[in-house]
Amino acid sequence: MTAMITRRPLSVPDDALALLHQKLALAHLPDELDSARGDYGVPLADVRRLVARWRDGFDWRAAERRINDLPQFTRDVEVEGYGALNVHYVHQRSGVEGAVPLLFVHGWPGHFLEVRKLLPLLTAASPEHPSFHVVALSLPGFGFSEGPKKKGFKSKQYAEVANKLMTSLGYEHYVIQGGDWGHYIAGYTATHYAHTNVRGWLSNYTHALPPRLLSSPWLYFLDLVTPYTAREKEGLRRSREFQARGSGYSQEQATQPQTLGYSLADSPVGLLAWIYEKLVSWSDDYAWEDDEVLEWVSIYWFSRAGPAASLRIYLENTDRLEKRAVEDIKWTSIPLGYSIFPKELNQAPKTWLRTLGNVVFYSLHDSGGHFAAHERPEVLADDIRKMFGRGGPAFGVVPGKNGYA
Repeated sequence: MTAMITRRPLSVPDDALALLHQKLALAHLPDELDSARGDYGVPLADVRRLVARWRDGFDWRAAERRINDLPQFTRDVEVEGYGALNVHYVHQRSGVEGAVPLLFVHGWPGHFLEVRKLLPLLTAASPEHPSFHVVALSLPGFGFSEGPKKKGFKSKQYAEVANKLMTSLGYEHYVIQGGDWGHYIAGYTATHYAHTNVRGWLSNYTHALPPRLLSSPWLYFLDLVTPYTAREKEGLRRSREFQARGSGYSQEQATQPQTLGYSLADSPVGLLAWIYEKLVSWSDDYAWEDDEVLEWVSIYWFSRAGPAASLRIYLENTDRLEKRAVEDIKWTSIPLGYSIFPKELNQAPKTWLRTLGNVVFYSLHDSGGHFAAHERPEVLADDIRKMFGRGGPAFGVVPGKNGYA
């Protein structure tokens, strides 16, 4: 089958933009308890300010022009049992012919724009560091990719889309970087295509389960006898706190995504509050500007399949919370690296992380949160360069493409 490839700049129809403004003009906000601040959720003052800006000040067309500076395309990707899905992606080649092909995978509530700050860093040519050809896809059901129409689109299907996109672009061998669902999908893709296509991956989402006696006996006993560092103890404390007080959204999205989807698809204010809460609380004191938030949320509002489609990944990959999404990642011997940021939501000790792969790179940072590519792009780019550059533990993993001129 010959894939249909189209250069695809964004162009939201005028009537869609007019409908958004109409809905914002008719918005009815709830009350708020005295001195509630953020104790009960997103503060009313924040939502009121953002809604007013979205309605009367935010210039989507200007944002659209800036987004269209990115080289965006769509391509049909055939998925076994699901037919062809039209996938949106950014593809920025380096000027270095032997640059390392790298697939960037976003999560929720992220999207393809998370790669924007990384692109000039990773594609830059220098004798001091490697360069990369970067592909950032919009996951099926996110952004401007088509969503699956049938149930059961799980880890294997996401891996198939990722791998087929890269090989269709001529990258038979490549590396992956991702966080949040990008962590899982990078792991799924490594599980199914390690060595054959995937040659290494670096995650900034440190989620793994404790080693089990039957599947990882050596790591199981190593974990029992190895004291956790102070940083690891703090990470486990943060993980427990997040699971107890901050993970209610995932319970809903993994069990009743359709029910929640009606609100997010019909109410831009509801969508804004649902996503804004995560942007602020999951980052590490990052100074979000109002227009930055509104551009981010607008990608979901104007998304091809609608904002409800992005929720279903939680149900499909956890079997309605019968399992953890990370359980579909199987250990492989290709190089695996971690960039570890202190305000990440889930943080596992190093012995746990080694259950997911051959950990050869482990970098601790003193600031940064869940959205590392957006909050700390220079730091994340530096880790990618260190892992895959000269002297790094994964240098030369892609045959004939070491990243240098």
